[in-house]
Amino acid sequence: MGNTFKHETVLLHEAVEALNIKEDGIYIDATFGRGGHSAEIVRQLGSKGRLIVIDKDPLAIAHAKGAYKDDNRVLVWQGSFKDFPDALQEAGLSKADGVLLDLGVSSPQLDDASRGFSFMRDGALDMRMNPDVGESAAEWLARASEEDIANVIYQYGEDKLSRRIARTIVSRRAEVAIATTLQLAEIIASAIPMRLQKKEPGKHPATRSFQAIRIFINRELEDLNECLNNSKEFLADKGRLVVICFHSLEDRIVKRFLRKESSAPRIPRGLPIMDEQLSRPIFKLVGKAIKPSEDEIRVNVRSRSAIMRIGERQ
Repeated sequence: MGNTFKHETVLLHEAVEALNIKEDGIYIDATFGRGGHSAEIVRQLGSKGRLIVIDKDPLAIAHAKGAYKDDNRVLVWQGSFKDFPDALQEAGLSKADGVLLDLGVSSPQLDDASRGFSFMRDGALDMRMNPDVGESAAEWLARASEEDIANVIYQYGEDKLSRRIARTIVSRRAEVAIATTLQLAEIIASAIPMRLQKKEPGKHPATRSFQAIRIFINRELEDLNECLNNSKEFLADKGRLVVICFHSLEDRIVKRFLRKESSAPRIPRGLPIMDEQLSRPIFKLVGKAIKPSEDEIRVNVRSRSAIMRIGERQ
């Protein structure tokens, strides 16, 4: 079922080029999706190169196992991208020459109504990247306090009407269980005055709330922070960290991390410290942030909000 959905890989050539592939290198596609980036990485590897592909989603893992069942250079590993050091260990390796993160939801996940990610198609309100682990969005919304729901929508969706939306959700769930995506989307829309909806024509009023609940359910920002910190230890010298983000919360985390880890330490004026006592920055920035071309956006409208940043381990 998962293989029937079309998926356009965002920034395909730019991301793989940013990894600076060596034929005998060790690379991690930590968010496999449907494997567009992985296919291009494998194409550039020699017989001694290694690729580890990681995904939470069992459908993505099944797709990867089918694609690479006869390729002993590739290890397929189910789990969160933050745990890529565990996948390295399982492969008998200690460091990677490149780690690629393509964050957010893949097109197959959005297009499959049964996954509950999209407010455009009716389906069970799930939203888990791995439907076998943890609490679904429906289960969380059924038990969470009004304050907790408001905080999630404000923190992860940056929606100023979060309290109003949360109040409406709690009021409606007292009447009937909120179990489907269109049901939740309608409840959220009913909480937002029409005059405000008209200010953002073409944008569904549930967009921010759905994004917020998905990020919270899947611990996406916590996982991102942990993954970035792990890259300091588990990337080889000259190894590349390549991250594609699709909204400002993720990009802010990546931008701040790379800026901090590529900057010289700040020393108070007048302290008698020798140059050799100063610690070197762990990363150096590689180029500026990269966005999809107009041609790519024309072919794949979902790529329009993508932004890619590159760091190199020193």
